[in-house]
Amino acid sequence: MFAQPVLLRPRTLHLPQRSAPQAVAVDDTIDSGALLKGQREILIRHGDRVYRLRHTSNDKLILTK
Repeated sequence: MFAQPVLLRPRTLHLPQRSAPQAVAVDDTIDSGALLKGQREILIRHGDRVYRLRHTSNDKLILTK
């Protein structure tokens, strides 16, 4: 005997409207080297939280809490 498939009705999600992100001017950018200053990892305090910014061996940046 085979089980009958269960058909589910899709739900409509009502998400809050988000405004479009503001474009950042080229003059407002900071080079990653200026932040890292030759280090592979730095800590960044934002409010009451501390984030870790890592420069990986694959030349990528990873920001974690």
